[in-house]
Amino acid sequence: MTTVADLRTTTVASLAALADRHATGVLLGATGAVYLEAGRVAHAESPSAPDLGALLTRSAAVDPEGWQDALDRAGARRHVGRHLVDTGRLAAGALELCHLGALFDAAYFVLGPGDGHEPRFRTGAAHWIGTVRPVPVDVLVRECARRRVLLDRIWPRPETDTAPLARVTGAHPRALPARRQRILAEIDGERTAAQIASALAWRTFHTLVELRRLAAEGLVIPAPPRAAPDAPPADWLAPPVQDPDTALLRRLRDALEAL
Repeated sequence: MTTVADLRTTTVASLAALADRHATGVLLGATGAVYLEAGRVAHAESPSAPDLGALLTRSAAVDPEGWQDALDRAGARRHVGRHLVDTGRLAAGALELCHLGALFDAAYFVLGPGDGHEPRFRTGAAHWIGTVRPVPVDVLVRECARRRVLLDRIWPRPETDTAPLARVTGAHPRALPARRQRILAEIDGERTAAQIASALAWRTFHTLVELRRLAAEGLVIPAPPRAAPDAPPADWLAPPVQDPDTALLRRLRDALEAL
């Protein structure tokens, strides 16, 4: 069973130490970045999870022109989220729920099993989305561990989380729920879970759940390996994604308000 100890220990330890110092800045690793504000997690992003802008625009929560306008007008001031709300393009509650979803989806990968690389911290750095609802580090760590336990119970091989995926030749699926059928239709031997989630404008975690179910049913496998691309640099930063689990995110938000 996955526990907190099975997460990327160097990253978790670094986050805990930064939280104790009430640090502000960004912790950079090979699989993404975690932004801290006064010791709390203000944002997280990873190339393995669609970013907030992609989720908002592809789900039609915000039109692409409105999103670009917010980036142009408020990105340099790190107030994109506030600008969306102040201009009436997005309700404050919808922003919080979408932001929490994107944050936890990305953190799942950033805090994944250890790879031996030490993360680096840049003091004072802030994300362009601005302050939405910072999350305590211990809440983030527990939620990532909970998600990993749930996924491992469905299918205990995590390759489907990040590898290009292919359909199993000759497999004939029984009647599948519509959600799983839509995901299966996106599998082409090249797309990863993140790319499928982005194409469908779905939360990454829910996409991972359905992909592991498809793997457990013998319908999906990692695609045969190709030449490995260059590894992303340790200071990777994504550029300046609905189907959210609204009940879970509202519970998380309520719990944060009670702290």
